[in-house]
Amino acid sequence: MARRSLYDALQAAHDPIDMLRNRNRGSVRYPNVPSQYTNWIEEQRAWRETCSLADQSHHMVDLWVEGPDALDVFSDLGVNRFADFEVGRAKQLVTCNPDGYVIGDGILFRLADDRFHLVGLAPAPNWVQYNVETGAYDATAERDGDSVMRDGPPKNFRYQIQGPNALAVMEAVTDDRLPAIPFFGFADLSIGGREVRALGHGMSGETGFEFWGPYEYGEEVRDAVLDAGAEYGIRRLGWKSYASGGVPLGWIANPLPAVYDEGMSKYQQWLGADSFEATFAVGGSFAPEDVQEYYLQPFEMGYGRFVSFDHDFVGRAALERTAEESTRTKVTLVWNVEDVTDIHASLLRPGETYKHLDLPIFLWASHFDTVSKNGNPIGVSKYPAYNYNERAMLSLGVIDEAHSEPGTEVTFVWGQEGESANPAVEPHVRTEVRATVAPVPYVTDRRR
Repeated sequence: MARRSLYDALQAAHDPIDMLRNRNRGSVRYPNVPSQYTNWIEEQRAWRETCSLADQSHHMVDLWVEGPDALDVFSDLGVNRFADFEVGRAKQLVTCNPDGYVIGDGILFRLADDRFHLVGLAPAPNWVQYNVETGAYDATAERDGDSVMRDGPPKNFRYQIQGPNALAVMEAVTDDRLPAIPFFGFADLSIGGREVRALGHGMSGETGFEFWGPYEYGEEVRDAVLDAGAEYGIRRLGWKSYASGGVPLGWIANPLPAVYDEGMSKYQQWLGADSFEATFAVGGSFAPEDVQEYYLQPFEMGYGRFVSFDHDFVGRAALERTAEESTRTKVTLVWNVEDVTDIHASLLRPGETYKHLDLPIFLWASHFDTVSKNGNPIGVSKYPAYNYNERAMLSLGVIDEAHSEPGTEVTFVWGQEGESANPAVEPHVRTEVRATVAPVPYVTDRRR
């Protein structure tokens, strides 16, 4: 049987929006990681009060690009500045389509002059691999897919430790003196006699590290960290607590990859019908007629600080125009307590119910809900998640700058627009939710 592609799936669906909104896949689950190790409330508390350990070994793609033109690959595809990208440093690579809309992002490590390692959800690695394989580059790409697509274990384990005690745990567990690792720098160190590589990072607003090495001794390293962290209150994160951690820091983790319109047909033919992009789902009250209205550009996602026009890259011309014309910005939306309570209460009274809230995070689709001010649409609300530490239901808004002042009262529509074949969408009625605009990040970022 001939290989089916995303292009074939789009042709069969006739309408990309209909395909994306009617996925028959149900709620998303992180592969090979339980939803909770203890309970998600205690796990959320750990990243604020003590420290937490997350297993990132299974849900991300690793892509190694090597060769004389390896830097050119990323310079041609990334909006970022590369002129001062040194060996031993990492950066958050952001890639766009020719119209300047975000395809995906990931963490890019410069391992050597001509060797790079990209880690992240599939869209950015997919786009980079496609360009290496189809472009005129003197470079090769080696891929290790996520645990949904891969046969067998991953090549590397990858763990993340974060929280106010993370530094103390790393100092206690390393075999020698912990090297000074700057934010988004990385260095080699030893844990339990095993060599690992560690990135200065963190996803909780506190100092944190990611560290990785060959998968065959990942359990040894993990257990050594847990043993050292016992006196510091370390807790393992299940996928519920882990996935909810990006919202208070303002990271839009799952934008719709900007690959579904006709101008991307060659790339669609390269992507398989079982690829991340071909199985992606969107949902919520925002239901445009043009799929491009789901796309986001770097400036409104808070990535404007990464964009550098000192080199040519895919989407540059469009982003140069957007830089002058952009009118939307990213904010935190704090949901009204009474309205959140009413959503839950609808399940306990006769009659129609509202779309249920699965705490702490609702992972059945990439969410797009219509945000309004005085009855006029001003943007979208994305990525809803509850944060126990803040005692708040939050989402990330991409809204008109004119209404982005903290304290501004807005509303958004909660609930699916129209029927959906997605089994995660139960019968419900839509409702308006009041929200207050707040800064991004919502919590103080002390990682640097």
